[in-house]
Amino acid sequence: MDFEGFDRPGRPSSAGALPAGSRSVKVMIAGGFGTGKTTMVASVSDIKPLTTEETLTRASIDVDDLVGVADKQETTVSLDFGRIGLNEQLVLYLFGTPGQERFWFLWNGLFKGALGAVVLVDTRRLASSFRAIEEMERQDVPFVIALNVFPDSKEHPFEEIREALDISPDIPIIACDAREKESSRDVLIALIHHLKERAAVPQTR
Repeated sequence: MDFEGFDRPGRPSSAGALPAGSRSVKVMIAGGFGTGKTTMVASVSDIKPLTTEETLTRASIDVDDLVGVADKQETTVSLDFGRIGLNEQLVLYLFGTPGQERFWFLWNGLFKGALGAVVLVDTRRLASSFRAIEEMERQDVPFVIALNVFPDSKEHPFEEIREALDISPDIPIIACDAREKESSRDVLIALIHHLKERAAVPQTR
């Protein structure tokens, strides 16, 4: 797996055809309901993102867990899609997963062919991302944890977060603001670093 130079930005790719000789990689943006997946895809994508958001209605009140996200007006019902060129050689296709339990049946198809994933976590609602982490481990998809910092989020040492999420020491944890392009881009760079490090170490089962 050769991603040499991926963290040294070249000329941004156009919204049209990929540059000759470039390599494309599928990356999942996962997490619980309302953790910022759609926001991250939209903020970092070089192209206008494809979203499948629908307005939350009163009919969903007894179905979706709105604790901590009572002001949320829309929700992803299928997937979000975006694209970012880290340089002229490496292009990431971003697939954001739906967060609600009633749409989890879509995850299996979305994970097919994914090289890695970002799991977005809201530290105010850690439990909302447990299922996404479990799915990464079940599907054997390498991932990093991105702590999306909301205005009323409290700061927690990363090791406390690691223990609460019950993840191994080798999984990177990064704080980010999913609304900011550079911050979201840094998360994706951390994921590629993680993939390179894993590729350099023989995996034992």
